[in-house]
Amino acid sequence: MIAGGASLDRARYAVVMAHGRGGGARDMMGLAEGIGIPDIAYLAPEAKGRSWWPDSFLAPFARNEPKLGMALAAMEASVGEAMAGGMAPERIVVTGFSQGACLALEHAARAGRPYRAVAALSGGLVGTGEAGGAPRADLYGHTAKSFDYAGRLDGTRAMIGCHAQDPHIPLARVRESAAVLEAMGAEVTTYIHPGAGHGVTEKEVSWLRGVLNAPAP
Repeated sequence: MIAGGASLDRARYAVVMAHGRGGGARDMMGLAEGIGIPDIAYLAPEAKGRSWWPDSFLAPFARNEPKLGMALAAMEASVGEAMAGGMAPERIVVTGFSQGACLALEHAARAGRPYRAVAALSGGLVGTGEAGGAPRADLYGHTAKSFDYAGRLDGTRAMIGCHAQDPHIPLARVRESAAVLEAMGAEVTTYIHPGAGHGVTEKEVSWLRGVLNAPAP
């Protein structure tokens, strides 16, 4: 993991950022520079081999374990470091891009604690189990997942951004993820960008700026 921005003892907020497949922690520090707010602490864990798990987040769990569990533990450790540095969960933002966006959402849902915000830059929930049924075209040929989370996200702002034609993230999972987070009490904003693509947009970065520019509780 690498850290950047303000020190935890001086920062208004801490942002934990998970990179995408093939990326690294320094890529997320580039995102931090693009946000451009000086009094924010940034923590970016890095996956061994630059991938949090081997298959699509839509694949059966057996294909991605034990790496999925290890990825979730890495996120919890990064959040734990922020909390040990004096950051209450209400002053922590969890975000990520692509595979890292899926990881950020899944971490937040399983942790069930009221973060300042959680933001998925091209991602969706991984889920907690296999729901069964036939492969679905709107899930890119994968079967459905169940989403059984015990905690609450009351007071948490959430954002999920995705292109309408994303080669990795189906809109069906984006919409399902938004509904699950809303049922957990989060205030969810969904951005569906027109056309094909898979990347971070200025609208998503502006949303993060808005969250981080607000006075700390």
